[in-house]
Amino acid sequence: MMSVIEDLERVEEKTLASYAVKSGKSRGRKYKEAKHPYRTEFQRDRERIIHSTSFRRLEYKTQVFVNHEGDHYRTRLTHTIEVVQIARGIARALRLNEDLAEAIALAHDLGHTPFGHSGEAALNRLMRHHGGFEHNRQGLRVVEFLERRNPDFPGLNLTFEVREGILKHETIYDNPLGAGELFTPEKPTLECQIVNVADEIAYTCHDVDDGLSSGFITVESLLEIELWRQLDEQLAKQFGKLDGSVYRYQMVKLLVNMMVTDAIDASRQALEKAAPKNPDDIRQLPENLICRSVDMIARESILKQFMFDNMYRHYRLIRMAEKAERIINSLFNAYIENPDQLPPQFNARIKDEDVYVVVADYIAGMTDRFAGQEFKKLTDPFELV
Repeated sequence: MMSVIEDLERVEEKTLASYAVKSGKSRGRKYKEAKHPYRTEFQRDRERIIHSTSFRRLEYKTQVFVNHEGDHYRTRLTHTIEVVQIARGIARALRLNEDLAEAIALAHDLGHTPFGHSGEAALNRLMRHHGGFEHNRQGLRVVEFLERRNPDFPGLNLTFEVREGILKHETIYDNPLGAGELFTPEKPTLECQIVNVADEIAYTCHDVDDGLSSGFITVESLLEIELWRQLDEQLAKQFGKLDGSVYRYQMVKLLVNMMVTDAIDASRQALEKAAPKNPDDIRQLPENLICRSVDMIARESILKQFMFDNMYRHYRLIRMAEKAERIINSLFNAYIENPDQLPPQFNARIKDEDVYVVVADYIAGMTDRFAGQEFKKLTDPFELV
């Protein structure tokens, strides 16, 4: 009689596209483990990520707005959930492995610092003579070394495909340079490529939503963009005049749907043209096959430029970024000057590791809230330490 796991792997072989990654054919884990009786390898990875400390910390890490600015703005955690939702939808439409796409999406921001990209830029500058700092590499470090869940090995012991997907995640904010030092420089799986697209769609759409909610941008200014006008006209035909939060929700919903549909259609065309037979064929191609149409990229670039000019460069966000840099700089310099201020589990590592790397690990793992508390403890003479 066929076991549950054998049945699940058989279903994957039967239902997924030939070029999808099958969990039964994973390249495996760094440390050998017996198969689970009823969960596939990528399902196990997904659950290990969800139960990790680093994943829970995403709740209090900045996406665009720091946590105390408001309860309804996106955080790294809610952003991650939206990326997962989009990635699973695209994977399902293209008959790719949803569990692998989900696991990569869940882990794609585990290496982020507090205070979003401002925090990362500050830490990268401080680490410039010690290998720099990049959150994809840090995310891999999190799942391979910093998380401790098993007495037999460090890290989460995730499969090769998920670890590769974390390091090779690529958007305008994600730079997988140096991936060849740890993984071959070939193209990653289609499931990894899906997360690239899902991430860009998610942050573009939810940043518009948060921008409108915050008042940093207005509907009137967005209506100057042809893409937004088209969606506005479509919404008016369907519901008549809407306003407030209902209008905002419906418009963002239409924007997400338009971009996801475009990604699915463009990717299908690319797959048909390349005609890969298996996952290894994908790795040998010069370009990613999960993509968007030229028209959508052009239209979205206009929206992104609008967001850069009117939201990301808003004086209040500039203030947040400057404040973040001051906090990161202050913490980093204080710990480097006197590492005895570090918690014992980090201080103990210094005898075997570069103190700069240890300090970067500690700061990168902080939430916005914790970093602010540590800053007060180190700088405010009346704050309890």
